[in-house]
Order: sequence, then structure tokens, then C-alpha cells
Amino acid sequence: MSIRPRSLHERSVHERGLRRRSIVPVLRMRGRSIDEKGRVSTPLELLFDLTFVVAVASIVAQLAHAVAEDHIATALPNFLMVFFAIWLAWLNFTWFASAYDTDDVPYRLLTMLQMGGVLVLAAGVPGAFNDEDWGLVTLGYFIMRIALVGQWLRAAAQDEPGRGTALGYAIGISVVQALWIFRLLVLNDLPFAAQVAVFSLLALCELAVPLIAERKRRIAWHPHHVAERYSLFTIILLGESVAASSSAVQGVVSAGAATGEFVLIAASGLALLFGLWWVYFLEPAHEGLEKHRSRSYFWGYGHYLVFAALAALGAGLEVAVESIGHELEVPVTVVGYAIGIPVAAFFVMMWVLYRPLTGPTVIPPAVSLGAAAVVLLLPLAAPAISLGAVVLLTALAVAAAVAATVLYRRVPSPAPAPAPPSTSAAG
Repeated sequence: MSIRPRSLHERSVHERGLRRRSIVPVLRMRGRSIDEKGRVSTPLELLFDLTFVVAVASIVAQLAHAVAEDHIATALPNFLMVFFAIWLAWLNFTWFASAYDTDDVPYRLLTMLQMGGVLVLAAGVPGAFNDEDWGLVTLGYFIMRIALVGQWLRAAAQDEPGRGTALGYAIGISVVQALWIFRLLVLNDLPFAAQVAVFSLLALCELAVPLIAERKRRIAWHPHHVAERYSLFTIILLGESVAASSSAVQGVVSAGAATGEFVLIAASGLALLFGLWWVYFLEPAHEGLEKHRSRSYFWGYGHYLVFAALAALGAGLEVAVESIGHELEVPVTVVGYAIGIPVAAFFVMMWVLYRPLTGPTVIPPAVSLGAAAVVLLLPLAAPAISLGAVVLLTALAVAAAVAATVLYRRVPSPAPAPAPPSTSAAG
């Protein structure tokens, strides 16, 4: 009796079965199936995410300090630039892992190297914020990107169908990384505005890499896996907001400055974060990604504004709590906007990103844009009604948006009108 050779899919399933029983030292890196059942985040990916907890915590603390000292005009560009580096490193690892995760020894070691780069970048956040010293941030980013280039080169060598795409990524990332180093070594003494302009140009180059690399063949990412990874990063950012607020709460309690206003801000802040969590998970992204794979670039990279808004909100809530019992240099209206602007940006981007994926079932535009407008107006009333009342009303606006969306979905759509009778001979 002849033995039929295994197909590519069967070999992939066989290798995954081996990995479940024990770690195979080296596996051939091939594109994973986009229809793989039960695809979830691996323990290595969860460990990888923990390093970003450190990086995000560092950047939130620096932004909160800048808001409290009324230095937001210079701190906000630094926040957006540093967060871009953190976010892009996480994003690129996530999509590569969704397509090529082998979980063997070389893959794990290169992932560990990327984790080390994240920690180096996190160590450089205070210098970038306070002294415009981008040395450690650039070094950490370099470590992460070189490790990723190694992963793409391995994919190019071992996955023949995806070789062109993998080489495109490896070359593109390497070229842009060389430009980042050139910026650090040659353009580091430019005025701040010019530094921001150069950074923006190189960021656009980073965003162009996947468009160029995948112009002929796209990587085989898994929609359920990617959606779950984005959900987990959202929870990490919300968790950082909770941690930042809790740290401020401990400081106020230790100083004996707890008041009714303090309780109102703390409770309303928690309710606000819970409401934003609810909004994010109103619509499962994996179904839209599965049906509209061509729209994944817009959805995936557009999340930069969603994630940046959630990180900035943590800083705003921390300053709001610290304002109890402390004389801040920043006006109370500015603190209110440090909360209102991130919430408004979150609502707008949720509608912008999910509408192309899920259609009319996503949060209605009247609700999302209306909620954004309301939370942008509320800080103006802070001097008259107190900051605690502003945070409470912001949380209530989010709750109202959730309730309106749930009720909107329960209303049945009108049945289509019956077609008029045909008058043709065939009818």
C-alpha cells in the first residue's frame, strides 16, 4: 500500500501538533492558514505585551507631569512621536506573528530581542520628553526593528510563495531605519518644529512600507487573531489609565486630602474607563476583518489614534485626581480638556474605523459625533461646576452613547418595499 505524502496544510497541522506536545527547536517558517481554528494569542505574545506595559506607563507619566505643569504645547508632539514608536513596534510584531509565528527557538530568541528593545525605548522616554534626547529611544527602536528584519529574512528564505513580500518588508524596514539613525546623528540639532516635521516625514515612510511590500502579494494574517491582539492592547491601555489614576489616588489619600470632590473624580473616572471599554467591544472586529480583508490597512494603522487617545486619557485622569489638594499651574479648563479631547477622539475614530468594516450596525454617526461634541463642550463649564462634575458628565455622556447604540440595534430595520408587478411579456 502506497503512502500519500502530506499536503502543505497537513504538514502545517502536524507541526502545530508537535508544538503543542513539545517545543521543536527549529521549524520551517511558512505562512499560517487564515482559516486556522481556535487561533488565539500565544503565551509568548502575552509576555511580549508586558514590556509595552512598562513603555506605556512611562509615557503616560511624562504626559501627566507636562499637563500638570502647563507644558502641554511642547509635550504633546513628544508624546505623539514616542507613542508612534511604541505602537508601530507592537503593530508590526503582531501582524508578522499572525502570519508566520512558528514558536520555535529562533523565533522566541528574536522575540526576546524585540522585548529588550522595548525596555530600552521605555528607559529613553524621560530624556525625549524633558531634554529632547532621542538617543535611547532610537536605540531601542533600532533593536526592535533589526530583530523584526531578521524574522522577515527568515520568512523570505523559508516561505517561497511569500518570498517577495517578505524581502520587501525586510528592505523597506532597513531603509527607513537607516533614515532614523541619520536623523539622530545629523539632524538632531534642528529646531523643534523642524524635528517634528522630519519625524512626520519618516513616520509616513514607515506607513508606506507595507503598501509597497504587499503590492503583489499580501501576508496571510488571521482575522480572529489580529482582532484579539488589538483588543488585548486596548485593555492594556485602559489598565494603564486605571494604574495611573490609582497612583494619584494613593497620593491624595496619603496626604489626607480626600474630599467629596476627590471621590467624585475617582468614581467617575472608573465609570468613564468602563464606558469606553464597552464602546470598543460593541462590535466584534474579526467578522469585519474576515469579510473585508482589503480594508485591514486602514483599520489596523488607524488604531494609532484610538490607542494614543486611550493613553492620553490616562494622563488626564491622573492630573484630575492630583488636582485635589494640590495647587496646579494649569487652569482647570485645560485639565478638563486633557480628558475631553482623548474621549472625543476615541469616539470619532471608532466610527471612522469600524464603519467600513461593519456597515450601519456600528455605533451610529449621530451618537458617536454627538457624544464627541458634548465631551468637548463640557470642560468649558469646569470653572463653574467643578472638575469632578465635568468628569461625571463625561462618563454619563459615554454611558448615554452606549445605551443609544444598544437601543438603536434593537429597533428592527424597515422591510423593503415589494417590487412592482412586471409588465413585460415574460412577466
